[in-house]
Amino acid sequence: MDVTTPEVTIVIVSYNVRQYLRQCLESIERCRQMHRLQVIVVDNASQDGTVSMLAPLFPWVEFVALDENIGFGRANNIGIERARGRYTLILNPDTIVAEDTIGAMLDYMEAHPEVGICGCKLLNADGTFQAQCRRGFPTPWAAFTKLFGLQALFPRSRLFAQYNQSFRSPDETYYVDAVMGAFMFCRTEQLRAIGGFDPDYFMYGEDLDLCYRMLKAGYRTAYVPTTRIVHFKGESTRRSRINDVRVFYEAMVHFARKHYGSNRLFLLVLRAAIRFRELVAHLAQYRQGILLLLIDLLMANAMLLLATTVRFGSPFAFQSYAYPTVFIVLSVVVAASMIAVGEYFEYTYRVRNAVMGYMAAFFVLSSLTYYWKEYAFSRGVVLMTVGLSMVGSGAVRFLMRYRERGYAGGTQRRALVVGTTDASRQIIEALASHAAPVSIVGVVAVEPTADETFVGYPIVGYWDYVPRLVEQYAASEVIVTDRTIPRSQVIATLSVLAQRRVRFFFAYDDVDLHAQRIIADVGVRRLVLPPLLRLRYRLLKRLADLVIASVVLVLGWVVVILRRQSLAVWRRRWWSVLCGKRSVVGLHPSATSHYVGIREGLVSLPLLVPESVRTDALIARLNEYYVTEYSPALDLEILVRSFHQHKQNPTDELHPRF
Repeated sequence: MDVTTPEVTIVIVSYNVRQYLRQCLESIERCRQMHRLQVIVVDNASQDGTVSMLAPLFPWVEFVALDENIGFGRANNIGIERARGRYTLILNPDTIVAEDTIGAMLDYMEAHPEVGICGCKLLNADGTFQAQCRRGFPTPWAAFTKLFGLQALFPRSRLFAQYNQSFRSPDETYYVDAVMGAFMFCRTEQLRAIGGFDPDYFMYGEDLDLCYRMLKAGYRTAYVPTTRIVHFKGESTRRSRINDVRVFYEAMVHFARKHYGSNRLFLLVLRAAIRFRELVAHLAQYRQGILLLLIDLLMANAMLLLATTVRFGSPFAFQSYAYPTVFIVLSVVVAASMIAVGEYFEYTYRVRNAVMGYMAAFFVLSSLTYYWKEYAFSRGVVLMTVGLSMVGSGAVRFLMRYRERGYAGGTQRRALVVGTTDASRQIIEALASHAAPVSIVGVVAVEPTADETFVGYPIVGYWDYVPRLVEQYAASEVIVTDRTIPRSQVIATLSVLAQRRVRFFFAYDDVDLHAQRIIADVGVRRLVLPPLLRLRYRLLKRLADLVIASVVLVLGWVVVILRRQSLAVWRRRWWSVLCGKRSVVGLHPSATSHYVGIREGLVSLPLLVPESVRTDALIARLNEYYVTEYSPALDLEILVRSFHQHKQNPTDELHPRF
C-alpha cells in the first residue's frame, strides 16, 4: 500500500462547538504521530466561527463548510464520500480520544473480519460510563421495556434491559446490536456499500439504523472497551433550537416503521408510549416551574383563607354556594396571569414577574365581581389576598435566585487547576474576573517543582496524585490546562474518579471561552427560550388561529365560490388550521426545520421572497428569524404584506392558499 494512503479517515460533523472541536482535533493530532490519518470536518453552518478560526490552526484537516444545517447523517455522508482510508471513524466533535484509541480499533478490526462496525468505551466528563455506547435494537419488546420504565426498574435483567444492555459488563468485549454515533469505527468499503447513513434521520436513530443495515449486509457490530474516550454528551443539541426530546422519539418511530413496519399493533403501541414518555420528559424539564406554580396556588388559596379570617373572623365566612368555586377561580386566574407575564415555563422566575402577574390577577378578579354580583363578598378580601400572595411569591423567587446565583457559601463548587502554564494563569484569572460559582482550592503541577504557589494559589501536589488530592480537598471539578499530559492518562484518571462524579474540563486555548463554559456548566444554566417557543405566545397564536379559521370557514366560502376556486381545497387548508395541523402564519416547509410545536403556515416569511432567490438556506434562515424574533406584530406584518403581494399579483402562489 502507498505510504501516503491513510489508514483511517476520521469524519467529524460540527455545529457551534468550536472549543470542543478544537480540543478534539488536538487529541487527534497526537494520534497522527502513530497512524496515517485523513481528518474531515463537515461544519453544519455554525455561527461561532468554527471554520474561519480553526482551519488555520489545523492545516492537516479538510474543512467542509455547509450553508445550512442538514443534520448528522447527511453531513456524515459528505465526509464518507471523501474518505480515502480503509477504515472510517465517525466521531463527534465533543469527544477526546486517547493516544491508543486508533491503534486499539485497528488491531481489533484486523483480527475480526466479520465485524463491520465497532465502538469503544465512552465516558462522561465525570468519568461515569455512558450506557448508550452499546445498545440493542428497539425491537417491540425492547422498546416496550424502555418506554414504560421496566429497564430502569430492572437494569440487571436480561429480559428487561435489552435496549441499553445494562445487564452486561462494560469492561468486556462482545457483539452488540448497535454502538453510539459519537464513535463508530467502520470498514469504509462496507460503509459505502450500504449507502452510509439514512438521510431521513436528522439527528438520533441514524446510528441504530446504520448498524441494522450493516447486520443485514452480513457484518457484525462489536463493543470493544480496551480503549476509552471522553464524550461531552449533547453539546451540539444544547446549542441548537431543536427539541431533542421530540426528535429522539420521532427517530425511534421512524426506525420502527422502517424495519418493523408490518407490525401495525406494535407501531400503535409504540407511538402511544412515545407520546407518554415525551410528556414525562417535558414535565421533567419544567419541574421547577411546575413546583413554583403549585407553591403559588397553595399560597394564593392560603392567603384567601387568611384574608377572610381577618375580615370576617372565619376562614369560610362566604356563602356556602361560593365553595369550592372561589378557590378554583382564584387558582385559574392566578395561574393564567402568571403564565401571561412569562412565569413557570420560560425558565425565568423573577420578583418583577410575580408583581406584574398578581396585579393582572387583581384586575381580573375585581372585574369578575361586577358581572357576578352574588360573588362580590368583599373587594377588601381580594385586595388583601392578592397583596399577601404577591409578597409571599416574591419572597420565594428572591430566595430561589439567591440560591442559584451562588451567594450562599455552600453553593460554590471546589476545583483543582492542573498545570502551571500561561493557560493555567489565564483560566484562573478569567474565573476570578467572572465571579464564577467555583472556588479554586489549589493548583496541581505536572512535575515536581520548588515553587509553593502559582498566581497566588497553593501548589497542592502533582499530577500523579490527582485522585488522592481530589479526595483530600473534596474537589468536584478538575480543570486540565497543561497539554503535555497524555490524553490516555487523563482519561484513565477520570475513570478512576468516576465514583466521585468529578467533572473534568480542558482549557488549553481560547481560555476566556473555556472559562465561560466552565461557569455555565458548574453554575445553574438558565435556558432562554426564543419567543415562539414560549408557552404564552404559543397559546396566543393558537387562539388567533382558532378565531381566524372559524370566521373564514363560516363566511369565506362565498368568496371562494364567487372566485371559482376549488372549495374542497380551500376547506381542507382552513380545516387543517382549525384542527391545529397548520397555522395561519407559520414556518415554511423545510427539510431542516425541526421546531416542535411550531406549525407550518398558510403564509410564511419565506413566501414574501421571490421564488427565484428562495433557496433552502434562505428558507432555513428566515424560519430561524421567525422563531427567534417572533411577536404578534410580526404575524400581522406578514399577513398584511402577503395580502398586498397578492393584490399586486393575484396569480402567484399565495393565491390558492387563501
